[in-house]
Amino acid sequence: MKKYETIKKKTDFTDIINNGSYIKNKCFIIYKQKYDNKMPLFGIAVSNNSGNAVMRNKLKRRVRHLITANKNLFKNNYKYIIMIRKLASDIDFKKLSEEFVDLLKKENK
Repeated sequence: MKKYETIKKKTDFTDIINNGSYIKNKCFIIYKQKYDNKMPLFGIAVSNNSGNAVMRNKLKRRVRHLITANKNLFKNNYKYIIMIRKLASDIDFKKLSEEFVDLLKKENK
């Protein structure tokens, strides 16, 4: 995931969460909102309940890798906020990857 593909502003996060649609499973909640650009934008949010700073950063690194590896499953003219739930810190990367891909495939139906 490149730096120009990220969403950083709190106002953007709240706008997408309040006005966009969402899908969820036991590890992730993905909010999405349509916009006018041709490439997708991504924001990642992790709750403080997920663990200490080291664990939260580890989860964000894993999700960034999953986003990069599965870019073809995202629609081009959307902004995405990926919220990582607490359960994601307790499972291994392979299972986390399966949950992420399954959720994206469910969203694209």
